[in-house]
Amino acid sequence: MRFSVLHLFCGLGGGALGFQRARANHAGLVGSFRTLCGIDLDAAACRDFKRLTKSPAVRADVACMQPAELLVATRGEHPDVIFTSPPCTGFSGLLSNEKSGSEHYQALNRLVLQGLFLSLETFVTKPPKLILLENVPRIAQRGEKLLLQVRSLLARYGYVFHEGFHDCGELGGLAQHRRRFLLIARHVRSVPTFVYSPPKQRVRSISEVLGNLPRPELPSAGPMHRLPRLKWKTWVRLALIPAGGDWRALGTRDGSKRHNNVLRVVPWNAPSVAVTAGGHPTSGGPCCADPRFDGEYRRGTYRVVRWDGVAGTVTGEAAPSTGPFSVADPRMGQHENKMRVERWEAPAHTVTGSDRVGSGAPSVADPRIAGKGSRPDLFGVLAWNQAAKTINGQARVSSSNCPAAVADPRLPNWEDRPDPPPLIIGEDGTWHRPLTTLELAALQGLPTEVDGQPLVLDGASHSGWRKRIGNCVPPPAAQAMAEAILDSLMASSAGQTFRLGGSGIWVQEGIHV
Repeated sequence: MRFSVLHLFCGLGGGALGFQRARANHAGLVGSFRTLCGIDLDAAACRDFKRLTKSPAVRADVACMQPAELLVATRGEHPDVIFTSPPCTGFSGLLSNEKSGSEHYQALNRLVLQGLFLSLETFVTKPPKLILLENVPRIAQRGEKLLLQVRSLLARYGYVFHEGFHDCGELGGLAQHRRRFLLIARHVRSVPTFVYSPPKQRVRSISEVLGNLPRPELPSAGPMHRLPRLKWKTWVRLALIPAGGDWRALGTRDGSKRHNNVLRVVPWNAPSVAVTAGGHPTSGGPCCADPRFDGEYRRGTYRVVRWDGVAGTVTGEAAPSTGPFSVADPRMGQHENKMRVERWEAPAHTVTGSDRVGSGAPSVADPRIAGKGSRPDLFGVLAWNQAAKTINGQARVSSSNCPAAVADPRLPNWEDRPDPPPLIIGEDGTWHRPLTTLELAALQGLPTEVDGQPLVLDGASHSGWRKRIGNCVPPPAAQAMAEAILDSLMASSAGQTFRLGGSGIWVQEGIHV
C-alpha cells in the first residue's frame, strides 16, 4: 500500500529521504511513501534533491506559483500527504528582533501561509489527507499572527490539527539535540482515525556517528571531509576550552557580545548541539574533542596501560612501539637496585657480586656518546642561529646521517591560517577541532555515501553545503514522523475509524489544539 507525498520547500531532500525509508505494517500489508516531487527556489538544493532521493524536483517561487503550475509539477496527481518546511530564518532566535522585522524576512515568513493556501486551493477537489508544517520553535512567538491565520485556514478546509514541539534527536535517535516546531493537520473525512506520536529514542553520542567516518583530511573521504582553515588564535582557543565548554571557559574576553555556542567544544561521548548553517566555530559551527588525533591511527603505539585497566590484544610483535604493551606498575618498593642507572656526577651504590642489570648490577648515564657507532645525529635538532651540518640524501628526522629538524622560533601569527591544520592536544588528551562538513551531514542523519562514493553536494562551496545541511529536516526524524502517519493512513484506508496506540495522540478527532 503506497501513499504519495509532496514536499514544499524541500531543500536538499532530508524530509523526502525519511519518508522514502518509512515502512509500516497493518493487517498483513506493508505501507510506504512515494515522492511526487520536491519544490524549492534554491537551484542547488533542487539538484541535491534529485541526486539524493532519485525523485523530481521543481525550481519555483512558491509565493508566485499558481495552482495550475503546482498541478503540472505533480503531473496532475493529488498527494496524500504534504510535508512543508518553509524558510525559518525570519523566525530564528539567531536573528535580532530588528532584522526579523525587516521586509525581507517578513516576506520569507509569509511563505508559511502562502505555501499552505496554494496547496489547499490546488487540491481542493481531493484534499491531502495529512499536512505537516515543520519549523523552528520561535515561530510560535515571532509568527504568532501567521499561525492564527494558518489555524483559521485549516479549519475552513476541514482539518483538525495539533501544534507542538519535539526534539529531532529523540524522534530519530540522532547524535544531536534539535528542538523543532511541528504542526500536523488531519483531514477529518479522509482520515477518521487518530494519529499517534512516534516513540522517543535514545539520543546518541557524537562518537557513535563520527567514529564510523574516516579521519578528516583523507583524500578518499571526499572534499566535504576537510577541516576549516581557522586562524591560529582560534586553534589555540579551542585547545584551551575544556570539552563541553565554550568561549565562556576562557580567561579573557574581547568585550564583544557572543552567543552561548560560540567556540563550543562537544565531548566525544556526548550528543552534539543542533546543526545549523553556521560554518565557523565563532558563528555556531560546533567542534568536538576528538581522541583520534594520531595521524596514521597507530592508536596503541607507546600506550601505557593503567594498572587497574584492561590490556590490549597481545600480538606476536609485542613491544612499546608496536602496541599497548607497557604498564603503569605501582609496585616500586621492592629490589630498588634492579635496572638502576647511576648519575654520571653522583656516587655509585654499593657494588655487589651481581653481573646482570636485572638483578642489581649498576648501570651509568654516560655522557660520552661520541665515537664509532654512536649515531650522534639521530633525531638531531639544528639550532636556529647556527649553521647546518652537511646535507645529504639521508636527511630525515629519524636518520643518523644528517639532522633534519630545526628549532624554529617563528610561531604562527595570531591571524595566520595554518594549512594543513595544526594538531594541538588539549589538557584532556584529545584534539579539539571543528567538525567537517561531512560530519555535520552525518549528525543530521544524511547518508555519507551516495552511489558508492563519499557524499558531495552540489557546487564547491562549504558555506553553501553547510547552509543546506543545517536547513534540512534530519531523515531519521522525518522517517519517525512518516511511520506514525502511515499507521493512521493504512487504518483509515482499511475502513477503521478507531484504534488504540501505545504513545500519545498527536491529532485527536474533532479537536483543535
